[in-house]
Parts: sequence; structure tokens; C-alpha cells
Amino acid sequence: MTFDPSTGASGVTLKISGMSCGGCVKSVTRILSAVPGVSRASVDLESGRAEIQGSAGWERLTAAVQAAGYGAERA
Repeated sequence: MTFDPSTGASGVTLKISGMSCGGCVKSVTRILSAVPGVSRASVDLESGRAEIQGSAGWERLTAAVQAAGYGAERA
């Protein structure tokens, strides 16, 4: 988890697998945004990465993505 002292936000980067289209990106973004403590989630199909800001830990984030049928691991 990284911390940005200028904004007070911390962030997590996850490697997401199993996405194949823009609909998958929307689904994963929605899933991550629904996790308590997430203030912002950005998912990129091409790189297969998700950048998440907020206070949610990577364990909770990966569990939410995996429960939806996608692969997720700490990047």
C-alpha cells in the first residue's frame, strides 16, 4: 500500500486476470468501488491492472474481485 502525503490517500495496485472486454472493466470497477473504504478505483484492460485509492486493504480488495470470478493478486 502506498501513501500520498499531499492528499492523505493511500493506494493499492492489483493485477487482475480474466478480463476480456470493456464490460469486464466496468464490472471490476463497480466491484472494487463497492468495497468499504474505497474512494476511487480505476481499472485498465490492456495492462490488467487496477489502481485503488482509499483505506481498504489489498486482502479485502482481492477477495471481492475473486468472489466475482476474476483473478486478483497484489501487483
